[in-house]
Amino acid sequence: MHDVRIIRERLDELKTALRARGVEIDVDAIAVLDAERRRILTEVEGLKNERNVVSREIGRMRQAGQDTTERQAYVRSLGERISELDARAHRAEEERDAALLRIPNLPHSSVPVGPDASANVVVRTWGEPRTFPFPPKTHVELCERLNLVDFARGARMTGAGFHVFTGLGARLERALIQFMLDLHTRHHGYMEVSPPFLCNVASMTGTGQLPKMADDMYFVSGDGLYLIPTAEVPVTNYYREEIITEPLPIKMTAYSPCFRREAGSAGRETRGLIRVHQFDKVEMVKFVEPETSYEELESLVRDAEDVLQALEVPYRVVLLCTGDLSFAAAKCYDIEIWAPGQQAWLEVSSCSNFEDFQARRAGIRYRRKDGKTAFVHTLNGSGVALARLFVALLENGQQADGSVVLPDVLHAYLDGMGKIEPKP
Repeated sequence: MHDVRIIRERLDELKTALRARGVEIDVDAIAVLDAERRRILTEVEGLKNERNVVSREIGRMRQAGQDTTERQAYVRSLGERISELDARAHRAEEERDAALLRIPNLPHSSVPVGPDASANVVVRTWGEPRTFPFPPKTHVELCERLNLVDFARGARMTGAGFHVFTGLGARLERALIQFMLDLHTRHHGYMEVSPPFLCNVASMTGTGQLPKMADDMYFVSGDGLYLIPTAEVPVTNYYREEIITEPLPIKMTAYSPCFRREAGSAGRETRGLIRVHQFDKVEMVKFVEPETSYEELESLVRDAEDVLQALEVPYRVVLLCTGDLSFAAAKCYDIEIWAPGQQAWLEVSSCSNFEDFQARRAGIRYRRKDGKTAFVHTLNGSGVALARLFVALLENGQQADGSVVLPDVLHAYLDGMGKIEPKP
């Protein structure tokens, strides 16, 4: 949630930022609510002062033996008026704060202005998309030929958008998770955590999933909990409503399944692993000082790139424009990998700086060198998402005989196996 001063002191800047994002929010109405609350509070303070003056007057009258019935009635009427105004001020505050929760983060000045993904900027590429002397198969064909994924039974047991990794497919998925966690902990300096896979409303609100994306998540109504759409939620909320005492930056990494209904994506169901409702991901989260957060964003992107370079997957880094930013991000890079069977770039990582947007919502502070507390800046990035990485590894590693060659770094996680071959 934004500091309310943005409504009072930076209203024009806020309107400009929302226009750049392509978001329509009546911020003037929020400013009216805030002004009304402040006016009411001023009136309440005046009435309380008057009540104190009259109460002292009643005391003097009693000492002088005078009748105080009329003045006491007046004090009671002041109290009733104060209670009424307090209730109105509280309602105005609740409405104002609920409206503030729906205002997205402001884009950083370095973010290109544009209406949608067409205005995103490719920052750099790595590797060359592979060309084949044979017609390349899609990952669906490879999965079925090599018995790596059972799409039909996954859909039967749960529904469309769910699948079952089987045999070497399940083992490869596990190897990828282990490899990424090892890379981030041993080489990038992250602390591994294993978080809950469900979170409460406060946690979802803290990272910005609620209230905007309620329809895109799975809700366990009997317990009031949500299945997490990403490990960003529990890991960022690790310090919710705390003052961090450890030295910054703090870097955490976690594996989790991710659950997404994608209620707003009607008609976008596709066969295979491109768009699914449950997938695995290794996440990176940082808590940093505001002065260093944009340097930390660049290093976060490099940490995600290291995963793809080690796996020898061609990719590109894309800077998102204002119209394509997520609700909570001030700046975001997407990393997209090349999938030859799809003839498409697939996003496997989004690396975002949220500045103090999430920290304000979640109440995460740190103590500065001068002893005062301030909100931390939070960052997170996928390091990386498994389903689409699985797609790219199969499609880039496929051979003419139907086998798939695996990257060297995975061999140690697969007892030396370097190739998945079709059974005769």
